[in-house]
Amino acid sequence: MFEAHSVPLVGARATDASGERHRGIAAYRLLTGTNPADADLTSDSNFDRHVLASILAVATMDGGLLSGNAGLSSHELAALLEQYFPSVRIKAEELLLRFKRNESDEVAMLRDLLLAQRSTEGDIGGWLAAMIARRAIEPNHLWEDLGLRDRGELSRLLSRHFAPLAARNVNNMRWKRFLYRMLCEGDGLVMCTTPVCTQCKDFNRCFGDENGESRMAERRRHVLLQAAVPDAAGACPR
Repeated sequence: MFEAHSVPLVGARATDASGERHRGIAAYRLLTGTNPADADLTSDSNFDRHVLASILAVATMDGGLLSGNAGLSSHELAALLEQYFPSVRIKAEELLLRFKRNESDEVAMLRDLLLAQRSTEGDIGGWLAAMIARRAIEPNHLWEDLGLRDRGELSRLLSRHFAPLAARNVNNMRWKRFLYRMLCEGDGLVMCTTPVCTQCKDFNRCFGDENGESRMAERRRHVLLQAAVPDAAGACPR
């Protein structure tokens, strides 16, 4: 999927289950030169690179075509890499496929909602709108399916790049639920029939905690545990 200094990412991973679990962390490290847990987010530019690397890394973990998993065309993915990760290139076979966005109506509507609420200049807002919309159809918390480390990073991302929209989440609703609620309201639909959220039986689905272990951290923990197995297996029985 990626190439860096003529070394393809796929060559760095094994074909067994353990190698598969290395994929996301290996992709992030290839893009940034560091592990996700060690990312320095003190500046906005560093944060943007972290977000883009996280989304691309988690997209590699799903198998299949990277650009499709990330919600970008092959051309957009190549442009993103050239601008933010110039030492990395898409593998030639992905470029030859010339993948075009094949969005469902749901993804397209969410992308358009985000595009209309951009608050930063340049290409990144458009790329992020497409990437967030595509990853939002995955089943987990949105921050998890974007490969981010926690919900706070998603809040910072939306507040930075889609500020008018993020500012409307005054009650701290879960971000995926909030985005879909904004879609419904924009189309004149009513998402909930209960007039007050606190009276709704689904209150926790909209406002409950979004705790959990990030997908990247989960893979790293599993890899470390797997690495410890041979030592345990080689130990003398008691």
